[in-house]
Amino acid sequence: MKKAAVIFANGCEEGEALTIVDIFRRAELTCDMIGLDQKEITGAHGITMRTDKVLSDELKEYDMVILPGGYGGSDAMANNDLLLECIRDMNAEGKFVAAMCAAPIALDAAGILEGRTFTCYPSTAEKIRHSTRVNDKVAVDGNLITSQGPATAYAFAYKLVDALGGDSLTVKKRMVYFNAFDVKEDE
Repeated sequence: MKKAAVIFANGCEEGEALTIVDIFRRAELTCDMIGLDQKEITGAHGITMRTDKVLSDELKEYDMVILPGGYGGSDAMANNDLLLECIRDMNAEGKFVAAMCAAPIALDAAGILEGRTFTCYPSTAEKIRHSTRVNDKVAVDGNLITSQGPATAYAFAYKLVDALGGDSLTVKKRMVYFNAFDVKEDE
């Protein structure tokens, strides 16, 4: 079974991170919460969360790594050598690398955005050096999947579930996604 890892760093956007994990688990896909440098993480809005594991080389064994945004968490991820190495190695193997909101700055720090199309929180684009930002809710460029911010967390998570072969449509219907957002079944 394919498995995903969501990286939790102090200062991350709690809503983004937990929405992704929640949707993956509703889709019955393995999704571990990985603390960047400890198991207990405090997000950007003072919510403390307990992760399943702490970052190690084991991350490279996952099929997908997901980076939620939040400037504090994104900066911490962009400055973590082990995470950047894992991102580079996973990308080189064609594994899914996903980030949203401010977190694409970590992908830029890992050197995997050059020549790629991505999206992010609008003001974060000024910090990204060598790539093309699009204004889509979710952008897919091969194994790279990115999204804009807290309000796009659902669309992002569903796209990630589908990328790993899960059934997001069933989860969307159970979560009354179509009643809450003006979207079509394929979004």
